[in-house]
Amino acid sequence: MIYDLILTGGTVVNHDGEGVRDIGVKDGRIATIGDLRQASAGETIDCRGLHILPGVIDSQVHFREPGLEHKEDLETGSRAAVLGGVTAVFEMPNTNPLTTSEAALADKVRRGSGRMHCDFAFWVGGTRENAKDVGELERLPGAAGIKVFMGSSTGDLLVEDDEGVASILRNTRRRAAFHSEDEFRLRERLNGRIDGDPSSHPVWRDEIAALRCTERLVCIARNVRARIHVLHISTAEEILFLEQHKDVATCEATPHHLTLSADDYARLGTLIQMNPPVRAARHRDGVWQGIAQGIVDVLGSDHAPHTLAEKAKPYPASPSGMTGVQTLVPIMLDHVNAGRLTLQRFVDLSSHGPQRIFGMARKGRIAAGYDADFTIVDMKRRETITNAQAGSKAGWTPYDGREVTGWPVGTVIRGLRVMWEGEITTPSQGKAVEFSEALAE
Repeated sequence: MIYDLILTGGTVVNHDGEGVRDIGVKDGRIATIGDLRQASAGETIDCRGLHILPGVIDSQVHFREPGLEHKEDLETGSRAAVLGGVTAVFEMPNTNPLTTSEAALADKVRRGSGRMHCDFAFWVGGTRENAKDVGELERLPGAAGIKVFMGSSTGDLLVEDDEGVASILRNTRRRAAFHSEDEFRLRERLNGRIDGDPSSHPVWRDEIAALRCTERLVCIARNVRARIHVLHISTAEEILFLEQHKDVATCEATPHHLTLSADDYARLGTLIQMNPPVRAARHRDGVWQGIAQGIVDVLGSDHAPHTLAEKAKPYPASPSGMTGVQTLVPIMLDHVNAGRLTLQRFVDLSSHGPQRIFGMARKGRIAAGYDADFTIVDMKRRETITNAQAGSKAGWTPYDGREVTGWPVGTVIRGLRVMWEGEITTPSQGKAVEFSEALAE
């Protein structure tokens, strides 16, 4: 048999365990898995000593285009993604103009096609105005689903009241994603912010604001019989609550909520100012408990870049958000090497999880007939994360100077070697992800 591409001698990690196997690729899809020493191919990648993972999917990024391209754009954000081993991203709707209509979504798909380095989908913002249309919007080409902000963050999307949220969820059929912070409590606690002190950020946006909103959201979802996804879980209490509601609610953890704590504000200041905030260590430990117990379904970076000049403004004039898509894989592989989770659990969170809960077609697994998307990693490699490596237009990372063990060395998307050893090796050929619930009938 002649293949377009063969990956030889790597340790394949997928749904049936880990083992040294070859992978044959034909026409952008996985054709066979096994011993291919007798086969030939147009291109062969020697993966001896490396692990081949299903392509990592980052289901929460903000690439800022259109409207905020001085911070990031679809090309630079996706460049950072593939440099970090990420093969597909779901980008958020709080751009300018907002992604709340069929025309705005189609514009983003046009902008991304053949220009983004990785494959992509775009969340559509749910609002009071488009609530009646979300059932159609969520099925359009390139749509990841509906995203709702129940707490104010970057941009102008906000639906804070129960009836507004219910009006959206009554019309969804796919799983809708939520930024879950109680806007009413945030408004009440504005005086909790201390000028010039970013460590007051989690005092203002406290754990009660997060838990109260998530409790409200689950209640609404039950009442209208909808499926929900709670983004960037940041509190121990939410993990315990969501454990009791896995029938309607999935949830996401981020590397920064698993890695950083309130102790880091003294060193990093506004660089780690996020919504919801990086909190006390007990909350970080609680989110890890959610990983260990299988309550957390996916990892997302919440890559939300701002320029260093913007982040240098004194709190609270400083914007919330940090880069993260390029560091998701190395930060989490370092946690794997430290024994905090297994490599298979990482694959479950970063590939199988998104495929399962969002219904991605032909992605998220190393299996015959699936897209040939691979994240190739060296689990023993020690590297130091630096600002100089950043593919993002923002040009910085809160992990600058952090030493990690485990590193992405290759990114393969639909059989194309897109990144190898820190270099972009194939011109951008990103395509819209397809979803089983939105395929043409």
